[in-house]
Formats: sequence, structure tokens, C-alpha cells
Amino acid sequence: MTPGAASKFGTPRSRILGTGSYLPPQTRSNVDLEKLVDTNDAWIRERTGIRERRIAPEGMVTSDMAAEAAKRALDAAELSPRDLDLIVVATVTPDMPMPATAVFVQQKIGATCAAFDLSAACAGFIYGLTIADQFVRGGAAKHVLVVGVELLSRVVNWADRTTCVLFGDGAGAAVVGPSDSERGILGTRLYSDGTLAESLMIPGGGSREPLDEARLHDRRNKVHMKGQDIFKAAVRNLYSASQSLVDASGLTNEAVDWVVPHQANVRIIDQVVARANYPKEKVLSNIDRVGNTSSASIPILLDERVRDGTIKSTDLVLMCALGAGVSWGAALIRM
Repeated sequence: MTPGAASKFGTPRSRILGTGSYLPPQTRSNVDLEKLVDTNDAWIRERTGIRERRIAPEGMVTSDMAAEAAKRALDAAELSPRDLDLIVVATVTPDMPMPATAVFVQQKIGATCAAFDLSAACAGFIYGLTIADQFVRGGAAKHVLVVGVELLSRVVNWADRTTCVLFGDGAGAAVVGPSDSERGILGTRLYSDGTLAESLMIPGGGSREPLDEARLHDRRNKVHMKGQDIFKAAVRNLYSASQSLVDASGLTNEAVDWVVPHQANVRIIDQVVARANYPKEKVLSNIDRVGNTSSASIPILLDERVRDGTIKSTDLVLMCALGAGVSWGAALIRM
């Protein structure tokens, strides 16, 4: 976690210098899913808030989407790829098990810095932002690119109506650098609870379950989820992490201008914000258009709302997410 006051360490507070995002052009609507699995548009919208999601075309890989979002974030920050000191890519759908997707992103955008991946699923962007904040505030890097990106359409079981209706593809990115004012990352919180690790997982493909014909037949290489476990953990932990961060920063919920929650399920979002008593007009969402894009969720939504002028300079923004692990976190930013 990062303390709220960067000046305590005599190093600059970090801030987001620019954002970018990328969504594949193809959409898959709830009506389209009715042709694949036993479901319907009304059932999906009522339980999730989703009406369509984006699907990457054949031949597109995770690093392709990440590179597009990264280029747009760099343009917004008015920086060159050669200005980067570090690239952190948050993803659970890498191009391949080895090497890191981040090195492919580095190559595709023309950067020369260190690059690595992290795996925290839907909380990945919050984890990556925390790492970037530490590197900048500690003086080890001046400019860090954080990308959240997922190509989940390749790892969902399109015969499982409980999971295939949820997920979509996309990428979001942010360039983090030093701040010379009170604007910036005021604090973050990171948490994990491994007792729920098997509540959301892709069990096959690692050293525990190397893929063979039998495991491929059983679709052990696809997403498996215990929905009720994740729902309960998300409502409980997203509220407590967010509230703890706001309190530790010496602020109040009334001071928060915008809440940018992970776009997992509209029911989860509604319950979390109700507990914190945030007005609905302060809670941003795009879940109806893009579905759950896991680690890409928050940076896509953040970029969209910065670019359309909703989020303005000096606005106080609270972000929170929970995903597989289970891992969750929150970040408080003065834009």
C-alpha cells in the first residue's frame, strides 16, 4: 500500500499523465448469445447490466490491443516510447506463457525499457498502478506505462451460460510520472485472500494441471467460477478497501467526485456504492457496452470519461476492483 503523503519521503507524488484505451470493433450482443447457449437478453441484463461486449477478431493477440492503448496513453501524455523507464502489463490472458506480454508491447510501441507482467485478474490495474506509484515516488523511474489488457473471449467456455455472458476483450493504459503539485495518486490499498483462490480460476495449463487430451476435453483451460463466492467477497471487500483508503487520506465520501468501479456486475456495483452512500450520478459505468474486461475494465472506463470531459482536472476519483485470487484493491487519485 502507499501512504497518502508522498512528501513524507521527500520524493514527488506520482500522477497519471495520460490515458488510452482500445476496444475491438466487433460486438457480440446478448441476442447473439441466445444462439450459442441457453440464455436470453432480459436474463443477462437483469443480472449483470450487460447488453453487449467486444470480441477480438481472429489473428489479434493480447499485446496488439495493449500496444494500441499504450500508444494512445503516450500521445495523451505527450511522451515518446523512449521516455518510458518501465512497462507493467496486468493480464491473465497473455500472448503465451513465456515470455511476458509486456516485452511484446515494448517491441510493438518502440520502447527500450524494462518490462514485466503481473497477474491479479480484475484487480490488475490497481496493482500495476501501485507498482508504478512506488517506482516514481522512490526515484527508480520517471515514467511508467501501466496497461490492463484481456482477451477473455479465448478462455471462456462458450457453452457455460454463467460465465460466457460476462466477459469481453479490450485494453486500457495509463502513463504515470512525477507530480509537482497536490494532484496525483493520494494512496492505494492492495489485498488478497488465497482461501478463495479456487472460486475463480483457469485450472488447466500450469504445473498443477498440465494440459492433455482429457483436460482439454473437460475444458479445464477455460474460466471456472463460483459466482456466489465472488459476489459476496466483492461486495464486502470493495466497500471496506475503498472506505479504509478514503478515511486514511483524511477525506470523506462526500469529497469524492467520481467512483470508477471495476465493471464486473451491476448488482455488485450497486451494493458497494449503496453501502458507502455514494449518489448514483457519481458512479461511472460502461458495463452495458463492454462487459467485464477484467484488468482492462478500470483503465478503459477512466480513459473514456477523461476524453469525453466527464472527469476534469483536480477531480477526486476513487477506483476499486476485485478479481481472482481473490485479490482486490482501491486507489484514490486527484486528477
